[in-house]
Amino acid sequence: MGREIEKIALGRGHEIVSVIDIDNQDDFDSPNFLFSAEVAIEFTRPETAFANYQKCFERNIPVVAGTTGWLEHLDEVKKECKENRQTFFYASNYSIGVNLFFAVNKYLAKIMNGFPQYDVRMEEVHHIHKLDAPSGTAITLANGIVENITRKDRSNLLIDSKREGEVPGIHEIIYESAADSIRIKHDAKDRTGFALGAVLAAEFVKGKTGFLTMNDMLKI
Repeated sequence: MGREIEKIALGRGHEIVSVIDIDNQDDFDSPNFLFSAEVAIEFTRPETAFANYQKCFERNIPVVAGTTGWLEHLDEVKKECKENRQTFFYASNYSIGVNLFFAVNKYLAKIMNGFPQYDVRMEEVHHIHKLDAPSGTAITLANGIVENITRKDRSNLLIDSKREGEVPGIHEIIYESAADSIRIKHDAKDRTGFALGAVLAAEFVKGKTGFLTMNDMLKI
């Protein structure tokens, strides 16, 4: 993801002033990061993400967060944004298509709430390097369902998570009755869509403060 983001950012006329990984954590205090960075795009691992956000907040660097699996700290991040006027953009998935899929999922769930003969489940497939299961995208889709279908909650909504090869991401929602089934599906072809969305988010946060999401950017 880092390489894809860098390629797209450079192609859109931006400059990469710092690349920080596990081996060069001191670069959070480098002049390039402290005085040149207008935004940090963070795609790392669940166990390190929140510490990286805190380091950016301490230096008043806006964050575009693409890591999932850290949401137990979400209230702390929102508090930083509210009380200390930090800027934080979060999406469980930065693909424009996936975020349109989120909206379709919610709309369909509202309709299906009135048809109890249909049960609903989810299937998702990701590459073998994906650390969290279900994925952040699957959790967002699940929330869209349980918020709109009164007979469902997170304990009785089946999510079948598979990790195979180098699959960028496939998510499918299935409504099934004795008579028929209704399916909606998003299938990512590669990581380009995720990287482009992250760069667009980095452009969007300029001059803004607070906790921001794809709904703010896409006006869904």
